[in-house]
Amino acid sequence: MKKYTITVNGTAYEVEVEEAGVVASAPKAAPKAAPAPAAAPAPKAAPAPAPKAAAPVAAGATTVSAPMPGKVLSINVKAGDAVKSGDVLLILEAMKMQNEIMAPADGTVSDVRVSAGQTVATGDVMIVL
Repeated sequence: MKKYTITVNGTAYEVEVEEAGVVASAPKAAPKAAPAPAAAPAPKAAPAPAPKAAAPVAAGATTVSAPMPGKVLSINVKAGDAVKSGDVLLILEAMKMQNEIMAPADGTVSDVRVSAGQTVATGDVMIVL
């Protein structure tokens, strides 16, 4: 057993530490440690900003939403581009993997609502066809 004096926030504590692999003799009565000081109350967090309202989608339009939270690495299309079903629209990085987000149907890109480097949440509309 080794005895140490440890000071935390100005209060000294006397502790005993047993070395691994060393068999201790008869246990000794441990000195009473001073009670731990009460923790200071945590500062209140600032209120979260209200989420911005999503722009409405035209009737009959197809939306491509984020299937998982992640970061947009690159965008392969722009407004006005014609796409076929299965074309790669953008690359979304999630859990250190690059995921190709593909067009669900043939159509023309009417709106790209994300930019490279932007973080998206599950369900966020990224592209409107």
